[in-house]
Amino acid sequence: MRVTIKGQVTIPQEVREDMGIKPSETEIDFQRDKNGRWYLKKIKPKNASRFRSAHNKVKPTMTTDELMALTRG
Repeated sequence: MRVTIKGQVTIPQEVREDMGIKPSETEIDFQRDKNGRWYLKKIKPKNASRFRSAHNKVKPTMTTDELMALTRG
């Protein structure tokens, strides 16, 4: 796997699918164990956007008022 000049690598599709990593939705972290090995770990975002949370709850039949209520928390 090649590292870009910006320090970026592409996570293989099989790994992304197996770990449930989705673009713009998933945060990851690098963690080191006691033997000095590095691991990629999927983490939950600390401050999930209320808009991203609402995105998963929206139904095509909702009214504008119902959509606005979801985004306002």
